[in-house]
Amino acid sequence: MNKTTNGWISGFLGVLIFSGSLPATRLAVMDINPLFLTVCRAAIAGVLAGVLLLLFRQQRPARSDILPLLLVALGVVVGFPLLTALALQYVTSAHAIIYIGLLPLSTAIFGVLRGGERPRPIFWVLSALGSCLVAGFALANGATSSPIGDGLMLASIIVCGYGYAEGALLSRKLGGWQVISWALIISLPVMLLLSLYYMPQSWANIRVSAFLSLAYVSLFSMLIGFVFWYRGLAQGGIAAVGQLQLLQPFFGLLLSALVLHESVGWPIFIVNIGVVLCVAFAKRFASK
Repeated sequence: MNKTTNGWISGFLGVLIFSGSLPATRLAVMDINPLFLTVCRAAIAGVLAGVLLLLFRQQRPARSDILPLLLVALGVVVGFPLLTALALQYVTSAHAIIYIGLLPLSTAIFGVLRGGERPRPIFWVLSALGSCLVAGFALANGATSSPIGDGLMLASIIVCGYGYAEGALLSRKLGGWQVISWALIISLPVMLLLSLYYMPQSWANIRVSAFLSLAYVSLFSMLIGFVFWYRGLAQGGIAAVGQLQLLQPFFGLLLSALVLHESVGWPIFIVNIGVVLCVAFAKRFASK
């Protein structure tokens, strides 16, 4: 397999792992404060990342890499997890997952701004069409909508798209798992202190399901998923592989229905069929 194909496979595995993030977060915030969930998951993942870096004796990043790593940390270690955790207090995970369909457009835009990629004009038409389908459904679905929740989800998409693009650029130099590991290490001291500050006074009322959800978002969403995702973006192209995120709502919605027993009606699947068609055709026009 060539490098581009490997990139698409790695990206797809990353999307599969990330698909469980919002349902797991929704389950966790039922019992755990969103602020504690955000900093605790980053702290746990940071400790694990430190162990990996020591075991494989990875060289420290250059001084010029520190600022980009900080920006990656702000985008995907703090920004996206915190904003989505706050949003899920106002909307269901099934509703929030629809916004993930906007991530490819956000990632592609930052891929152009930061990575110098130049997709063909038809790519932007297809990417925008898929995003409009997602946004239109969210606006029309007023029964589960919340202005605060929707605003927080939109903000999370912006910071996450930037974090993906910035991390993908660094991955070409440092490696996929090294980028997220160093970003977690940089944020670890602050995350540990905040974890102690926001720690619940009592653990008695926190169900096992919340602890399992915390474990998932700490290990898979915060670390393992990025190993595949950043490798995929670096090898296959930020704008191109980023379109795979349009598939994420499918898997996330199925998990929301199976695990959280949330209502997932046929209009949601019609919207997702539309965005899947968009990503399938956009792949052909991702580069000039």
